[in-house]
This record gives sequence, structure tokens and C-alpha cells, in this order.
Amino acid sequence: MKSIFDTVSRTCSKAVTNAYSTSFSMATKMLAPSIRQDIYNIYGFVRLADEIVDSFHNYDKETLLNEFTSELEKAISARISLNPILNAFQETVHKYDLPPSLYQAFLKSMRLDLHKSTYLTQQEYKEYIYGSADVVGLMCLKVFVNGNVQKYEELRESAMRLGSAFQKVNFLRDLKADYEDLSRSYFPDTNLAALDEDSKQLIITEIEEDFHAGYQGILQLPAEAKFGVYTAYIYYSKLLNKLKKVPSLEIKNSRISVPAYQKAGLLAKSYISYRLNIL
Repeated sequence: MKSIFDTVSRTCSKAVTNAYSTSFSMATKMLAPSIRQDIYNIYGFVRLADEIVDSFHNYDKETLLNEFTSELEKAISARISLNPILNAFQETVHKYDLPPSLYQAFLKSMRLDLHKSTYLTQQEYKEYIYGSADVVGLMCLKVFVNGNVQKYEELRESAMRLGSAFQKVNFLRDLKADYEDLSRSYFPDTNLAALDEDSKQLIITEIEEDFHAGYQGILQLPAEAKFGVYTAYIYYSKLLNKLKKVPSLEIKNSRISVPAYQKAGLLAKSYISYRLNIL
């Protein structure tokens, strides 16, 4: 029965989320059950594409990404795919009428990671961020507002800014791996080989501005989504605060993270703030 395969597909998307990101998984669990699975479906899709360009070093990444893109197009057209992750994602695409421009922009940024290693201008940087992060926020926003066009347009900018903030924190956290292992440098006008405190502070200020704009949107989210997104916001804010305290030289030589016990504490703090309506 098709329904059994659809259930298996959704389970696969949830498993991918849980396996690849404890922080995103934690935040997703805080969403209302009515929307939780669709966020798993979106994450499963973006994670597989990201893994192709970031992790599958002993394989032909370009061919794999081309095949993945082709399978996506077929899945959306036929409303089914034997790839369970794409089968789950197409379900969410149709359920919320996700614009093709969003997931196409995402795949465009993933394709840039195959060949482009540096972003020399603000325009290049912003275009990459839009495709790799902002559109993911927008796809999730479509789910959060249950397809409400007016609400979507009202929160569109803040969702993009929050997605940008999360991505830039990841860039700063993963600076060593991106620069040394993947030969990538995302921040323009910044010499990562000689990152100093002034350059680090400019990046942090930019992220804080994105966080501020994104937070304003969180306050206006429907109840089904607010706590889950706020949990992610608190986690990434904590991670940014840790990065602020770490000397630039150490950021280049290690990967900063939030320990599991601190994540549990952040979750408890977030829940109290949410229940007391003091976000």
C-alpha cells in the first residue's frame, strides 16, 4: 500500500534529522505535532543535498547532485519517488504549495559549493546565503503559517534574517573545517588565514543584527510554531555568545559547540519563558 511507503518515507526524514542535528531535532520536537513532520521532511531534503557537496569526497559529487535534482523534479511531478526522503519532501511541497523558486535556489547554492571556494563580494555572499539558508527559513515559514499568504508575506523578511543568522553562526563555528578541509571562505573582505579580533567582531555584529530582526518575527508566529523556533533561536544565540568569548585564533583551530547538558538547560529556560509569555 502507498500509505505504508509514505509512512516509511516520513520516518526516514525524521531519522535523518535526528542523526545529523541534535539541535535542530530538539527544536523540531518543540513544534506542534500538526506541523512537526513537514519540518522533518524539509530538513531531510536539504540535509541530503548538503551531504552530497560536503561529505561524499570519494564520489562524483556533481553527478550525484545532478541525479538528486532530476529525481526531485520527477518526484514533484509524479507525486512519488522511490527515494523516501524525496517522497516525503514532495508531500510537503504539494501540501503547502512551496514555490519551486525556493528549493531551486537552495540547489543552486549547493551547486556553487562544488566549484566555488571564495566569495569576494557582498553580492555573491548574499546570494549564497539566500539560497543555502534564507529559502530554508521560507519553506519552513510556509508550514508554520499553514499556507496563509498574508501572514507569510508579513513574516517573510524576518524568516530570511533568522535563516541568515543561523547559517552565519554555522560558518563561524565551522570556520576551520570549511577553510582547511573544504577550502571554502564564505565571508567577503575577510582573510581567514589571518582572522583577527576586529574582523571577527564585524562578523558577529552582522549576525546580531540578523538575530534581532529574526526575533521580531518569532514573536508573531502562530502558537504551533513559536516555541520550536524560539528554542532554535536560543540555542544559536548561546552558540554565538560562546564564539564571541573565544579568541579568533582558537576559532580557526577548533570547533566550538554547546554541550548536551547545556542544551537541556536552554530547553528548560526556553520553556519557562514561553509558558510565562516573556519571550
